[in-house]
Amino acid sequence: MTEADIMVESAALPALAERRLEVCEHKGVGHPDTLTDGACEAAAVALAGAYRRAFGRAMHFNVDKGLLVGGRSAPRFAGGVVLEPAKLVLCGRASDAGGRFDVADVALRAARGHLERALRRGAAHIEVRAEIRRGSASLESIYGGEQRAANDTSLGAGYWPYSPLEARVLRAAALLRSSELRERFPAAGDDFKVMGLRRDASVSLTVALAMVDSAVRSAAEYFEAKRSLEAHLAARLDGASVAINMLDDAQTTDELGLYLTVTGTSAEMGDDGQVGRGNRVNGLITPGRAMSLEAAAGKNPAAHVGKIYNVLATEIARSLCEELPELREASVQLVSQIGRPVAEPWAAAVEVRAARALDEVLRAQVRRVLARHLAGLDERTRRLEAYGLPDIAPG
Repeated sequence: MTEADIMVESAALPALAERRLEVCEHKGVGHPDTLTDGACEAAAVALAGAYRRAFGRAMHFNVDKGLLVGGRSAPRFAGGVVLEPAKLVLCGRASDAGGRFDVADVALRAARGHLERALRRGAAHIEVRAEIRRGSASLESIYGGEQRAANDTSLGAGYWPYSPLEARVLRAAALLRSSELRERFPAAGDDFKVMGLRRDASVSLTVALAMVDSAVRSAAEYFEAKRSLEAHLAARLDGASVAINMLDDAQTTDELGLYLTVTGTSAEMGDDGQVGRGNRVNGLITPGRAMSLEAAAGKNPAAHVGKIYNVLATEIARSLCEELPELREASVQLVSQIGRPVAEPWAAAVEVRAARALDEVLRAQVRRVLARHLAGLDERTRRLEAYGLPDIAPG
């Protein structure tokens, strides 16, 4: 890249934490959208490994389309039943493996494995199907040269550091999936969503949490568990107010009107899932930030910039703030052009908030950090091939 391709500017808007209103969201591991992301990402990691073992290099594939169609269930206090299984369809394109392995089988095994790891209950009630066809010759040709070319014209975005609200939402998510909470509150399911709202200094978290019917014997026990969960979370979230399952009917004496499930995920009846509707690569949905709408999960980690640039932009922003003490905040956007080398973005835009004036010395330092990350891109893509996206780790 030339210097003309890299724009380094001072941030125009006030810092997010200084604005009067802020919103961010996280969808938990058992949420239908996150389950679909995770299954597709697990399939991508498995396919990347299979092509490496069979051919010694990456080949063309993308399994970044997926739909989870919810099933039907009949929750009951002390234990209900699943009436009809949910269905997960993986869709994508992949190079012919020449008989060395079965592409669909590799993807299916990986997706099923992810569901079994993500869900303590209910994975057996999700049927998985793969609809993977061969891709176009022009896209397959991208993987033949020494210098990998971008297989899409796309945008990746990332920022650092997290705002206090963002950090609190991630902390709430970590608490909700912790073994401590699961042991203390067996009624808490794997499917949850955390919506964080800050008005000036007041922080409120609204949590949708699937409750497991076999661990609840009555409406009174359900509401007692909910109140205890709210208190448990609030005490660990620096004074944030916490409200769980706001649609619950406080007057009910039976299962109707409560967020009660058989398996601990709304995929059994209440909701469907789709790749790309959930968390970005940092585990958050942040409408107040620069954000790509690319569905990163399931994309090829060797050449699809819809995955690579979102991870890379986040890592660059973090490095900038950690290595340059003058920077209080950084936001990075990387733009690709199909066919251009992945390590040479079409353009890069870096917005920083600095403790001193943004002069040419500081701009040059920012460009050096960015150039170093681009030069080390091969190592990053190898890690993505081996381990998947950091927040959607399939293992």
